[in-house]
Amino acid sequence: MIKAVRGTRDLLPPDTGLWNFVEQKVREVFARYNFQEIRTPVFESTELFARGVGEETDIVSKEMFTWEDKARAASEKTLSLTLRPENTAGVVRAYIEHNLEKTGLLQKLYYIGPQFRRERPQKGRYRQFYQIGAEVLGPATAGSELPIRDAEVVEMLTALLDAVGLKGWTLYLNSVGCPQCRPAYNEALRVALADVKDKMCGDCQRRAETNPLRVLDCKVPEDQPYIEALPKIADYLDEGCRQHFSEVRAILDTLAVPYTVNPRMVRGLDYYSRTTFEFTHGELGAQSAVLGGGRYDGLSEQLGGPQAPGIGFAIGEDRLVLALQAQQAVAVSPLKAFVAPLGAGTNRHALKLARELRAAGVAVDVGDESFRLKKSFETAEKLGAAYVVLVGENEIASDAFAVKELKSGQQTTVARGALAEFLGR
Repeated sequence: MIKAVRGTRDLLPPDTGLWNFVEQKVREVFARYNFQEIRTPVFESTELFARGVGEETDIVSKEMFTWEDKARAASEKTLSLTLRPENTAGVVRAYIEHNLEKTGLLQKLYYIGPQFRRERPQKGRYRQFYQIGAEVLGPATAGSELPIRDAEVVEMLTALLDAVGLKGWTLYLNSVGCPQCRPAYNEALRVALADVKDKMCGDCQRRAETNPLRVLDCKVPEDQPYIEALPKIADYLDEGCRQHFSEVRAILDTLAVPYTVNPRMVRGLDYYSRTTFEFTHGELGAQSAVLGGGRYDGLSEQLGGPQAPGIGFAIGEDRLVLALQAQQAVAVSPLKAFVAPLGAGTNRHALKLARELRAAGVAVDVGDESFRLKKSFETAEKLGAAYVVLVGENEIASDAFAVKELKSGQQTTVARGALAEFLGR
């Protein structure tokens, strides 16, 4: 028997109902904030992620699915391609390629789709996983670098988590500075790590030399006391970064959005600058992050594009659904009715009625005239239908149908012309 590859999985009904519910709420909430959908390829040039995400990140150095796309002709060169491990770099690449800066407007873009990382599968973490993300970027003249953009994105996320019904989330904020003030902090980290790095995990020993800021992202429990003793980035922010972070917090305070400043939170990607944030949830255990993001003011230039300050985030949809399931959240079945034909020759009448109801926007399923009445009701309950509509000889003759509500057991006779309205109430 051939099975799904390790680290991938099938999403099956009824679980997909909850996934669809989440994505429906995403589209509704994001639309209220004037975000529009973008769809980028699932694979890109490897160079995009090496330059955008950072060669020393775990994603690029360990986790990408990369292959050589061999030249088909003498005039072509072999390309290195990678399944996207994240989507911000792809969105910024699309922004540059399609000259979106020429609109002079902020681009507020969102995406929903699979990402791919070669990492050890564990609870809520897969090699093919799903992200919901959004990016706000554009020329500085459009206000893309202002603190209000950071605060609006964070506030939108609180509205989304409320809309899907996630309770008990915690929001952490930090500022990781900018290219002007971060080098001094990196040097302070390098000096502080010199005496302790040999006592830390292998990844931290490597990061201490190549990218000391990444040490703060370590999750190894034994390393945490050493990390807690390291210098704090807040002490190294320049006046511009300090003021920017202060204004972001002031706006969130005005909006009554609760948050905690976490000076150790840096996120895992090199392109972040200034504001970073993370939402966590206790139901997910040690890997508690549901979503995270931050500002990336220099990413467009890093990829060869125009100046386009931006801020964005990615939601781990697998982890968000897992947290909702832990709260025993169940998406309501869209199936309104089960049409049950009763007796020989009633199938065609049942299907005709189902066609009329579906055309009126009512979700229905249809049984078979060979079913006994008991089996029709059992099937309707298993499918999650709210009503059973009986189609027998008497109903066909009178053009009025017995409708039984499964929850209450109440049965009503409804004329054909009024049936769609009755079921849709």
